[in-house]
Amino acid sequence: MAIDKVKQYFRTLGIADRIQEFDVSSATVALAAQALGCAPCRIAKSLSFMVEGKPILVVAAGDARVDNGKYKAQFSAKAKMLSPDETASLIGHEVGGVCPFATNDGVSIFLDVS
Repeated sequence: MAIDKVKQYFRTLGIADRIQEFDVSSATVALAAQALGCAPCRIAKSLSFMVEGKPILVVAAGDARVDNGKYKAQFSAKAKMLSPDETASLIGHEVGGVCPFATNDGVSIFLDVS
């Protein structure tokens, strides 16, 4: 289970106490914002793509959208998100629980300025 991988990863960093789990779903930006009582722009979302045959994650503000022109300028490719099955197998987390921690080896992570 991905949450167990993340907990173990955080334990190695001495920050396992920072993980928050909820009795309600936080699988979408809207649900996470509701669970935390904050605006969606304060939620970080992880978007998964394939670039040059390798999986990447782009972490962005919850209300941010992918700007296709900027994406293409950065990665020299058209933005094409991974399918849910591809995300689970290539990134190591299932859609609705993707985070930039404890990902599979070879996943590059980018932080959007948003």
